[in-house]
Amino acid sequence: MTGFATLLRKELLEQWRTTRLPVVATVFLLVGLSSPLLARFTPEILKAVGGDQFQIILPTPTGADAYDQLAKNLGQFGALIAVLLAMGSVATEKERGTAALILTKPVSRGAFLVAKLVAISTTLGISTAIAAAGAWFYTFVLFEPLPVVGFASAMVLQWLALVAYASITFLGSTLTRSAVAAAGLGVAAFIVLGILGIVPTIGRYLPTGLGAPARGLALGQADVDVLGPTIASLVLIAALVGAAWLAFRREEL
Repeated sequence: MTGFATLLRKELLEQWRTTRLPVVATVFLLVGLSSPLLARFTPEILKAVGGDQFQIILPTPTGADAYDQLAKNLGQFGALIAVLLAMGSVATEKERGTAALILTKPVSRGAFLVAKLVAISTTLGISTAIAAAGAWFYTFVLFEPLPVVGFASAMVLQWLALVAYASITFLGSTLTRSAVAAAGLGVAAFIVLGILGIVPTIGRYLPTGLGAPARGLALGQADVDVLGPTIASLVLIAALVGAAWLAFRREEL
């Protein structure tokens, strides 16, 4: 991991200078603020649209509905953003020749890859924290306060799922010289994992399986199984990074 600290500083600075971090953080903030609002006012909007011709009976929204809306939005928009952040991380630099230039310096290929993924994960982490803060506050205002520690823990699991999707796309970016191909792999993996997540025996060990324990933590439920899905996702991320390194270490740039 020679040169990791230097490369990480470069990647983090690039996340800011290219406005990726500010833009992603802003999008996540909007997601966080809008989710409780949608949960609170969607029933009233549907009733207004339906008018007297349609009798729409909906349960009174609660803080759980606000969290569910947040989790749904992060699972969709967040995963898409994770794919977009990772799609050109390596492929674009290989195509432009900047990867070869950087690797002429005293830095290892492993450090080159890990620094990029850590920077992407940091952007996702900061943005998820901002979304969480906005969503928790609006849930407190519109409904009731959710457990702070449990809600924060749930957001960590949501972030871990996003990092998993970014890691899949990151592997594609390492294997190819096309950011579009890497994005295609990430989107395809998102769809496949969503389908496999329906299967109970394996679904809980996929990134999609982090949703159930995250919800339990956010709502303050007891006996939430966090360890299994968390370890499985960490192993998946490590395996994807390892595969990327094995492919990249012998690649001619």
